[in-house]
Amino acid sequence: MYMNHHNGTKPSFAMALLPIALTLLLLTIQLFVFNDFTPHIPLAIGIGITAILARFRGYKWHYIEGGVFNALRIALPSIAILITVGMIVAIWIASGTVPVLIYYGLKLLSPEFFLASGMLLCAIVSVSLGTSWGTVSTIGLALVGIGAGFNIPIYWTAGAVVSGAFFGDKMSPLSDTTNLAPAVTGVNLFDHIKNMLPTTFPSMLIALCIYLFVGFNVVDTQSVDFTSINVITTGLETSFNLSAWLLLPPAIVLFLSLKRMPSLPSLFAGVIAGAALAITLQGFSLHETFQFMQNGFSINTGVTELDSLLNRGGIQSMAWVITLVMISLGFGGALERTHCLEIIIEVILKKTHSFFGLQAAAMGTAFATNLVAGDPYLSISLPGRMFAPAYIKRGYSKLNLSRAVEEGGTLISPLIPWNAGGAVVITSLGLGIAEGNIENLLYIPFAFACWLSPLIGLIYAATGRFSPKLSTAEHDQLPTAATQDMDPIEA
Repeated sequence: MYMNHHNGTKPSFAMALLPIALTLLLLTIQLFVFNDFTPHIPLAIGIGITAILARFRGYKWHYIEGGVFNALRIALPSIAILITVGMIVAIWIASGTVPVLIYYGLKLLSPEFFLASGMLLCAIVSVSLGTSWGTVSTIGLALVGIGAGFNIPIYWTAGAVVSGAFFGDKMSPLSDTTNLAPAVTGVNLFDHIKNMLPTTFPSMLIALCIYLFVGFNVVDTQSVDFTSINVITTGLETSFNLSAWLLLPPAIVLFLSLKRMPSLPSLFAGVIAGAALAITLQGFSLHETFQFMQNGFSINTGVTELDSLLNRGGIQSMAWVITLVMISLGFGGALERTHCLEIIIEVILKKTHSFFGLQAAAMGTAFATNLVAGDPYLSISLPGRMFAPAYIKRGYSKLNLSRAVEEGGTLISPLIPWNAGGAVVITSLGLGIAEGNIENLLYIPFAFACWLSPLIGLIYAATGRFSPKLSTAEHDQLPTAATQDMDPIEA
């Protein structure tokens, strides 16, 4: 233990683990003993535990507070997107955009191919938009409505939506996480995307085959009640003026994204277009449109299933997610500022003696940061910075690291319910976990592409396949001291 310039000592490994262990214990009690799926308070207490333990090691509160607030400043773009997503969900329902997607989906899609088609549709949209959250809350929401009409359990639909949407977030050059991973590891963006293809496409192909098998053999498509579907489509026809014009908002968002416009203004343009259609085609007043953006859309169609699907959205609906993101990021910021995460990673690196171990450690650290801090950005940036020298020293390209942190960060994020990604999925798709519908957490194992891709990556690391060594170009960019310390290890 030694003092730093802020008069605080770095923790031992046990002390670094202690605030994390105590916070996870509180989360376990809240979730599984109290059966209360609101992780906010245990995570908030976790910030306090981290601060108290750090205070005993000499850290001043204002320094710890700085780490918390710095993490929140980093999260502001994500919070802005969440606010916009809340508006877009409500206004795309009010405009008729989501209803028309549900309507034609029920008319054109077959139950057998629904899950596979839904995954592919979300993948295409997410690659185009560069945002998994935007895809889940718009196209994903429409697919939930179609799946309900086909009598397909919502957790199957959610699994397919998440598989497709987060594939796009991982592979799109417009995605913030896809840009973050190569930025923090120091590799080229398009080399990074190319290096992810060997894990991404096999996992998507396997997931596609599973969803096709489920559609034909597991989901009881023979018992689909077409009378119920007719009731839903009739209710949509009665409640909304349906036309092809209603596809204009997603078309505008897609066009702006393809023109390399940032996600936030692109999505907000979709809000404005949706509001214009809600007023001109659906007959809502400007004040009603503002109310929908703020508090969510509300309608009484007389069809219970339809009302439960359409009555949602608004900025206020994202308050649960936004506060969770802020608290979990604050916890992660406190752990990082007091060197707890740094010490844990240093110990892991000292015990890593093979390339497989290095890949597993980088991916596992990204996963654990997602689990503890609840933030996909920290889960990519922290191990991305900390592990990079180890790859150089051992003669392996940092492209391996950028892929590992992307798969342990981006793809695992939606599978952790209190993570920002998982909270967006649960809230946007209306899974109702906080209301006691715990069975809907089955979407986690059914999001096959998200956990198959890291698994395939580990297989490659164990066999040495698709695991590039340090290239001549990378080697030439290294300082002389770094090349002198290289000790390449066996894969």
